[in-house]
Amino acid sequence: MTRIPRHIAIIMDGNGRWATERGKDRSFGHQEGVEAVRRITKECTRLGVKYLTLYTFSTENWNRPAEEISALMGLVLTSLEDEIFMENNVRFRVIGDRKRLPENVQQKLRETEEHTANNNKMTMVVALSYSSRWEIVEAMRRTAANALSQKPGLKVSDIDSLFTEEAFASNLETAFMPDPDLLIRTGGELRLSNYLLWQVAYSELYFCDTYWPDFDAEALHKAIISYQSRQRRFGKTEAQVEKESI
Repeated sequence: MTRIPRHIAIIMDGNGRWATERGKDRSFGHQEGVEAVRRITKECTRLGVKYLTLYTFSTENWNRPAEEISALMGLVLTSLEDEIFMENNVRFRVIGDRKRLPENVQQKLRETEEHTANNNKMTMVVALSYSSRWEIVEAMRRTAANALSQKPGLKVSDIDSLFTEEAFASNLETAFMPDPDLLIRTGGELRLSNYLLWQVAYSELYFCDTYWPDFDAEALHKAIISYQSRQRRFGKTEAQVEKESI
């Protein structure tokens, strides 16, 4: 229970393959994936994790078959009816391009965010219609717009002072929370898939073969133990980090 990550981000991969291997439709895997979300949310609140960010639906997922997209959107609606947020004192937040979502889904997201706004034990962040490249381009536009509003006659010489790393980060979708300490990907794939590319620059990465519907508290513990066994140096030497920890 020492060194629990403050922020865990998860790429919930393997729902479709889990279902296919059992002779089921891919949508069945997504339904079972929701059960895994409930398990992991409950365990993260018990452990003291403060932020849990879940990669739910990417902008690239819009290219999937229409029937699968429809089933996923329906699942979003039904899963948000779950009282896991209130039972576990969890706040709900969304990052992503909401404008592409069906209006009834947008409305339900707004209602759930408002309904859970005062919960404070943990914040669950759902990345929905999200991709990191989309987010970075949007942040660039906001940063430029803010700079122009500060200096309408913006010159090249103003760029260094107005286009800073801090200014850019403040315009990201995730500006309200710290960067992930630990990123977990289930399902056996070894890539980030356009997820939180800016934010995971110094996150610890953990990959496992377990499909998301089978991911449980024990699997989460293994990931956290792996995280706890590592020394986070952020570009410093091992000796510097050890000296600072004394």
